[in-house]
Amino acid sequence: MATDAKTDTYRLNPDQVKAEFFQLLPIAVFVTVFGIAFGLAAGQAGLLPWQAGLMSVTVFAGAAQFAALGLWGQEVSLIPLVAIVLAINSRHILMGASLYPVLRKLPPARRYGILLVLTDANWARSFQQYQAGRENLEAILGGGLVLWMAWVAGTLFGGYFGGLVQNPEAFGLDMVLGCFLLTMALGGPKSRRILVAWTVAGISAVLAWRWLPPHTHVIVGALAGGVVGLFWLEPHHDQY
Repeated sequence: MATDAKTDTYRLNPDQVKAEFFQLLPIAVFVTVFGIAFGLAAGQAGLLPWQAGLMSVTVFAGAAQFAALGLWGQEVSLIPLVAIVLAINSRHILMGASLYPVLRKLPPARRYGILLVLTDANWARSFQQYQAGRENLEAILGGGLVLWMAWVAGTLFGGYFGGLVQNPEAFGLDMVLGCFLLTMALGGPKSRRILVAWTVAGISAVLAWRWLPPHTHVIVGALAGGVVGLFWLEPHHDQY
């Protein structure tokens, strides 16, 4: 990364983008497996392999794509389909906002361009480094590209050769991303404020998962933790 002090602009470093691409390659392996599962499910819902692949190329939103399949049929109701996709992906509003101090240094075309490949995994890596005082949008671009490629490749493989991995949860593969995100959280700065924010977010998400409609727990947990961070300001020396 390079920041021009005169114009306060951010210039993406190609070598760092490449490094971040390979940094998230292990996560991409497991993303491929779930892409295969999506390709298989899409076929069962009536989509041709190329149609499922096109959806993954243009949408790139795993949970939302799975949810959309539940509404797929002879007559697709557009408004509920759009609503559920927006609800599931609403967390991206908060994710993008959390990196805005760095993102604003990019020209608009590049800023919104790299956000097309924003995921939980590459956001977690970039935000962890941002909290540590390092600006690393290359993690969004490089990591996002490898995850996008893995998702598309998995979808196509599942569409054309479905059935090889029908139940990735049976192998514990559904826990990989969660464990990765937990590692990113534990590896970041630590303070009482952050500990309370994570605790409130976790409890709120569990309660929402239990009592509210599907997928709302994601945004509820994020908002609850964000409220703690917004109203609890602490001195910089309050670290442990």
